[in-house]
Amino acid sequence: MSPTPAAHTGAPVPASEANDSIRRFVRARHGLAWTAQDMAEYAALLEVWMLAVRAEVAEVVEAA
Repeated sequence: MSPTPAAHTGAPVPASEANDSIRRFVRARHGLAWTAQDMAEYAALLEVWMLAVRAEVAEVVEAA
């Protein structure tokens, strides 16, 4: 149940979309104990977000 494409697919994901996916994921689990799978999915979402931010920063730097 990954709301954002996995980082290894190479599919470009805007950082804002990745951030929204993280927010939805966390909100859906509010008040619940996280399972090991939840933590793994959260880590994967963070990785997608980090790669998206890096790509966007690189574009800004290259454009400068």
